[in-house]
Amino acid sequence: MTQFDLFPLWNSLRIAAISSVIIFFLGILLGYYVSKLPRLAKGIIDVVLTLPLVLPPTVVGYFLVVILGNKSPLGQFLSTIGLPFFMTWRGAIIASTVVAFPLMYRTVRGSFESFDENLADAGKTLGLSNTYIFWRIRIPNCKSGIIAGIVLAFARAIGEYGATSMFVGYIQGKTATIATAVYQYWTIGNNTFALIYVLINLVLSAIVLLGLNYFEKPRRNR
Repeated sequence: MTQFDLFPLWNSLRIAAISSVIIFFLGILLGYYVSKLPRLAKGIIDVVLTLPLVLPPTVVGYFLVVILGNKSPLGQFLSTIGLPFFMTWRGAIIASTVVAFPLMYRTVRGSFESFDENLADAGKTLGLSNTYIFWRIRIPNCKSGIIAGIVLAFARAIGEYGATSMFVGYIQGKTATIATAVYQYWTIGNNTFALIYVLINLVLSAIVLLGLNYFEKPRRNR
């Protein structure tokens, strides 16, 4: 490993981007429907969906290995159809999605709960469909929370290490990410390359946070 490898950067961006798309739709869907549930049901489902946020990432990785690893029935089935997740870059998407999803879900659910239902009721009196009300009235009014949630989820996904390292490991040119590359370079004593990726991660994180502050500015000024 004498030549600096840019694959971890490209792979991390790819994984974070795909994870963010999945998280975006799942977060909106579950955030909306959970916000409409009775208090008891909401509390139970909320615990389940938020648990990856408070669990150590290595514990999340362990569960992924148990559920989707080569020794699990589901993992073996996926391998037989040519769609393995264990020790592949696709598995890193699963790990990043699971770990980052609660950030999107919690933020979006809060936005939906604070939405003024009088606007939706007014739309219904005008004969607007529920689909139209959801996408053209509810979503635009909750866009600040949605944007904040997806930006935070992207940032979390691009820096994910614990679950990713357990579930897909570090395979140069296949599963390596920024976070795992930092650790790998450090373990072999290549502090220069490790520092480069640390700085890359810092720059990416700063850009994401600047973007978050930019999108939140109109919300604060209201």
